[in-house]
Amino acid sequence: MSTTIDVAESSHNNVSKGKATIVGTPKRPGGWKKGVSIMDFIVRLGALASTIGAIATMANADQTLPFFNQFVQFEASYDSFSAFQFFVITLALVSGYLVLSLPISIVAIVRPHAVGPRIFLIILDTIFLTLATSSAGAAASIVYLEHNGEQDPNWLAICNQYGTFCMQTSEAVISSFLAVVSFVIIIIINTLALGKH
Repeated sequence: MSTTIDVAESSHNNVSKGKATIVGTPKRPGGWKKGVSIMDFIVRLGALASTIGAIATMANADQTLPFFNQFVQFEASYDSFSAFQFFVITLALVSGYLVLSLPISIVAIVRPHAVGPRIFLIILDTIFLTLATSSAGAAASIVYLEHNGEQDPNWLAICNQYGTFCMQTSEAVISSFLAVVSFVIIIIINTLALGKH
């Protein structure tokens, strides 16, 4: 990028009219798309932390209550509920994907104008967003039943007795929904980066 400026004759010298060239600094490579890629990487790390936190919290959700004596006990743990097992397995898959997507996100930082990595990430992010949302929704329905029960089939709320277990499962569901929101943000910013040139 260069600009030509005409220089007028000087009244003091008999120097002929000449041209001076000013060389401007080129635009920074990447520009705002590089910033979007860096934001994508940071939000992706946040989603990974949320899913790992949700898995760890849910997998450690366990509470035992004695009944009459120490030999007869009631136990509530995540593996007693198939929806919680589905939750842990699917979020483990989502976490694995997030770890594997980090190098591709780094490629998008290094080459911010590359379209291929962004499209690839958007497609896979959408698939894993669906998986994370379905597992979070399934677990949220069980957590709701734990807290409130259901009168028609006579399902009783168990959180009065299993308070620690309910608190842990609720925290895991909240953490998983944070990961879902992170996925939505990632998809939106990458789609906007594709749309503007």
